[in-house]
Amino acid sequence: MGHTSNLIYQAKVGDTPNFYDDCTASVSRYCDRYGYAHHVQTEPKLKISPLASQRSANANRLGFLPIYEKEVAFGKFDQFDKILILDADIYVRDSAPDIFAQSDTDFAGVVEREMPLTAAYFDKIRKYSEGQYRRLDDVDWRWNANGAEFFNMGVMLIDKGIVKYLNGETPEQFIRRPEFERFVNGEGHWRWSTDQTLLNWWVKKSGMTVKHLDWRWNALYGGVRDVMQAY
Repeated sequence: MGHTSNLIYQAKVGDTPNFYDDCTASVSRYCDRYGYAHHVQTEPKLKISPLASQRSANANRLGFLPIYEKEVAFGKFDQFDKILILDADIYVRDSAPDIFAQSDTDFAGVVEREMPLTAAYFDKIRKYSEGQYRRLDDVDWRWNANGAEFFNMGVMLIDKGIVKYLNGETPEQFIRRPEFERFVNGEGHWRWSTDQTLLNWWVKKSGMTVKHLDWRWNALYGGVRDVMQAY
């Protein structure tokens, strides 16, 4: 039985390495197995560029920031009940179970510090946490010895319940919110940020329901000790 109310959305825009094709093909096989819709966006639609950029020339080389293209998926809830947004560099094993059965919350993802990381990577995320999240003190990051509680946004499982936090906005209007401008512009340590900081702050600030997925749904290659156990 197919689950056509579920979509897996990926954006592969701009100059991408060849291995991305193998990764998106693995996702396509996964969707075929479970009956999910799959869409790989290959052309820019939002073309989000900083209004007052503090980013590097390389970050702005295309005239827009490709990382925000995957938020096009936020506009698909008129067609789908649940959407999994996956970065295009994620490979899904043929044995992976059904991720859509894992959560009924507004948002679900893997918290980076909850992964079985190497000592070197734990050190990295402690420093990353300080640079990205310490200044955002209007929400509770549940700081501990391993840094802030933030989701790795390479895997985002979102339910249509999230629509109420989009306030009727299009994906472009959402990213263009005045409170997000500092992230898009790349102010301070956010010069090197992707959409991850913006989205984590929004998830916390909104008060939406969340679930911490098992780390095996989003194992960082080179950062996780037990990567062969991942899905």
